[in-house]
Amino acid sequence: MTSSGCRPEASGSLAPRSTADGSFSLFSERFNEGFHSSSGAYGEALAKFVAPAQLERFSPGSRLRVVDVCVGLGYNSAALIEAAAPRGLTLEWVGLELDPRPLALALAAPSFRSLWQHDTLQVLEQLGDQGRWQGRHGRGRWWIGDARRTLPLLASELNGACDLVLHDAFSPGHCPELWSLEFLAGLGALLKPDGRLLTYCAAAAVRKGLQLAGLQLASIGGSAEQPRQRRWCQGTAASPDPLPTSPTGVLRPLSPMEQEHLATRAAEPYRDPDGRADALAIAAARQEAQRHSSAGSTSAWRRRWGLEGTT
Repeated sequence: MTSSGCRPEASGSLAPRSTADGSFSLFSERFNEGFHSSSGAYGEALAKFVAPAQLERFSPGSRLRVVDVCVGLGYNSAALIEAAAPRGLTLEWVGLELDPRPLALALAAPSFRSLWQHDTLQVLEQLGDQGRWQGRHGRGRWWIGDARRTLPLLASELNGACDLVLHDAFSPGHCPELWSLEFLAGLGALLKPDGRLLTYCAAAAVRKGLQLAGLQLASIGGSAEQPRQRRWCQGTAASPDPLPTSPTGVLRPLSPMEQEHLATRAAEPYRDPDGRADALAIAAARQEAQRHSSAGSTSAWRRRWGLEGTT
């Protein structure tokens, strides 16, 4: 994940990291945050983006319109390409990214390259070298710059036309610019009625923003090995149409715990009306709104659900 809405220096110094599944990732020293969870960069792309896309929905020969917000090391789109190809699917792809360094660093890492087929590496190399790619997997290009500026440029072509939006920015606490109600609404506008926005993030503020943008929500299934009272999800799926969910499926209805979370002050959205505020200003405005909110206490919610002492 990379912070396309943050300043060009936002990622700061980037240090290589190996995740638990052996896949290559990076750590942003400025943010004190990794680009992926420690459990595995490759596994995260599959579980949080490819699986909930449910590519079996699409007929062979379909071309999917995909927007990848915060391309980063390229895991999410590379994994999507490799899952789509055996189903006869190709991509019409657009990436939003601020910093091309993560992709270049990934392509220089043997442990990253070993994960992908030759054709997939060619796509990533074309993207890094030329800013665009074309081949048997489809075609695409990325827009380098602040995603808040580039997203409106896509509206005339892509609003209401996208099958998938993959949103993988740094966490809302570190880069609220890309989790504001306004930015989420812009992403939601890209979707077809049955299109899906997929993200690892399950923060109440983000989910409330998606709801206020008119999208229906589902949880991306979490691990059944977690204790019941602390069980959380892998992320969030959102769509203009209701999503097909089941209690044990990859897309699950929001649990009573998650639904109640959306009625607390934690669900106060981030706001950035003109798309130009910095992280400190956005966070400060949200804190002020929370102080005046009549919503329920987040700490009381945590106590009710046995979440004290958890993150």
